[in-house]
Amino acid sequence: MPCYNEQEILPCTLARVAEFFANCVQDGLISANSFVLCVDDGSRDATWGLIVQASQADSYVRGMKLSRNAGHQTALVAGLSAVPDCDVIVSIDADLQDDLLVIRDMLAAWCNGYDVVYGVRNERRTDTLFKRETAQIFYRLMLFMGVNLVPNHADFRLMDRRALDALLEYGERNLFLRGLVPLIGFPSTSVYYARLERTAGESKYPLSRMMGLAVEGITSMSVTPLRIIAFIGILISSIAALAICYALIRKGMGHTVPGWTSVTIAIFFMGGVQMLSLGIIGEYIGKIYIETKKRPRYHVEDKT
Repeated sequence: MPCYNEQEILPCTLARVAEFFANCVQDGLISANSFVLCVDDGSRDATWGLIVQASQADSYVRGMKLSRNAGHQTALVAGLSAVPDCDVIVSIDADLQDDLLVIRDMLAAWCNGYDVVYGVRNERRTDTLFKRETAQIFYRLMLFMGVNLVPNHADFRLMDRRALDALLEYGERNLFLRGLVPLIGFPSTSVYYARLERTAGESKYPLSRMMGLAVEGITSMSVTPLRIIAFIGILISSIAALAICYALIRKGMGHTVPGWTSVTIAIFFMGGVQMLSLGIIGEYIGKIYIETKKRPRYHVEDKT
């Protein structure tokens, strides 16, 4: 459970998790040794102190504090990497807008032979209209760019030990887990649920971060933008060749008309296309630059 500045909602979250754990243990669904690992992603509030207090009061809570804010995806991988041998692991956000009770369905699917179980939102009435529409645009864009992901699935999923070990073999620094997990290829299925309303705190994924996540996902998982640039280059070159032929024919017929409008439009158009192309190519080069450095993804400051 990645946690970033969640002091307002964390006490409520851990109380609900404790109740859920107790019920599952009583029903024989999970072992009494099960636990929740809270990963403090460099919070600037009292989040880590609350995790420490909870771990001292309840044996089911464990905590890990990263030395700085490394990002949601990196915090998830940090938690996944720190889990000892176990049968299954579930990743879930601290706001609990993903329904805890769905984990029961996930466990049932795992018992039926699925290594990966995705939690998929079948309706988002608690989100604003803007949030719902931008989310749909995000998933359609990712699919158009050739990124293999499950629509309306965030990072609420169950993986067994085999799937988790396979995921941790991916060593890239530019992480997009929603696209990486389907690459594993083990048997998978989905369970559906209604997204709940956030009880406290603020969303950590406003529009700017959603756009950043989209860029990260596309450039980490797909080369389609580079192919689009190549296609645009071929298209413009073809149009330019036709325009050159037309201009030469008009000149040969003595019908040339002096003017600057067409020249100005052409210069600005080509300049814009070139700058856009350089920006996309630069994004990919930046990814290569980061990957070749092989810097650590994160540093663990403390554990409890």
